[in-house]
Formats: sequence, C-alpha cells, structure tokens
Amino acid sequence: MNLKNFENMDTVMLMSIVNMKLRDDFNSLEDLVRYFDIDAEALKNKLATAGFDYMEEQKQFR
Repeated sequence: MNLKNFENMDTVMLMSIVNMKLRDDFNSLEDLVRYFDIDAEALKNKLATAGFDYMEEQKQFR
C-alpha cells in the first residue's frame, strides 16, 4: 500500500495501515515517512484530526 496519497485516505483506515506498516515493515516512524517520501508532521496532523497520537515507545498511533 502506497501512503503518498495519505491526505485523501479515511483517517481510521490510514491509522490501521500505518500501525501495520510500523509493526511489520519499519523500525520507526522516521523510516516509514522517509521510505514513502511523506511529511511526518503532516501525517501526524492528519491522524490527530481523528484523535490519534503517536506513541513513540509503542511505535504506533493510538
């Protein structure tokens, strides 16, 4: 799944995909955003609109 178009995705679906990618494919949020060439703050802001915050220690959005 390509996350370059994350701004147009459903927020709950986006959170699920990002968490899955973080769990299965990437060691950090920084690695994920670098791989997909997306802005970390824009991704965090998009997910925050639905109440999801990044928990660095758990490596997931909740």
